[in-house]
Amino acid sequence: MPPPDLGLALPFTRPPSPLLLEPTVRHALEEDLGRAGDITSELTVPGGQSAKAVLVTRTPGRIAGLIAAEAAFRLVEPALQFKAVVPDGSGVASGTVLATVEGPARAILTAERVALNFLGHLAGVATATAALVQAVQGTSARIVCTRKTLPGLRTLQKYAVRCGGGFNHRFGLDDAAMVKDNHIAAAGGIAAAVERLRAGLGHMVKIEVEVDTLAQLEEALALGVDTILLDNMSLEDLRRAVAMTKGRAVLEASGNVTLATVRAIAETGVDYISSGVITHSAPNLDVALDFQA
Repeated sequence: MPPPDLGLALPFTRPPSPLLLEPTVRHALEEDLGRAGDITSELTVPGGQSAKAVLVTRTPGRIAGLIAAEAAFRLVEPALQFKAVVPDGSGVASGTVLATVEGPARAILTAERVALNFLGHLAGVATATAALVQAVQGTSARIVCTRKTLPGLRTLQKYAVRCGGGFNHRFGLDDAAMVKDNHIAAAGGIAAAVERLRAGLGHMVKIEVEVDTLAQLEEALALGVDTILLDNMSLEDLRRAVAMTKGRAVLEASGNVTLATVRAIAETGVDYISSGVITHSAPNLDVALDFQA
């Protein structure tokens, strides 16, 4: 199986600030070290021993998370020398050396699992995203993630989506106003919800409304909202929604998005296709750390 290749540069990966990255990695290291530290490495490896290791793929994929792996090694031992061989966002074949790490052997072993956990998971997110992006190439649709992220990993998972060629939806509840079905029920209708939002929001905040039917779409269009999410609509209804909208709002399709369905969804003419699977259920990419002789 060849590595996912978007056939284009990825200039918008935008790594998160170390101020956001390091607390997440530090927490994972604290969890792993527990109360007594790495008792195995401390008792079996001489304190002055140095080593060189490589991070290598066992399966093809798209890479994300090298920045987190580097942070793990440097937080354990600042003297460790970490060098990325390929950048995050790269499509790689099985057996590709991703990075080297050199320095105190104990420290490499202590940081190994946390570094690989981040790297394998985030590369899995990037690989799953890249597959969807490849599937819709030639259409105008963009693949976006959702807030269905693993607790504590949102910033890194959304970075991995960018590494896979996708785009980010909201980062949190404060990014934009998104009126979902339960908001509509609790507020007493789409119009009531939108009216209250406009009375209280600043001029920079956009409004998205989720609709299940074409009748709801008509109502949302009449209110002049910025974006409309078409939830679990059939392909025929998606096509009708695009024809009805005529560019008056950005259209986002969601629900039943898989590799088997995403191309047909994109060909209806929607602007965005959102998927929670690429973050909450992405398979781990198999990566390993091997000591060198």
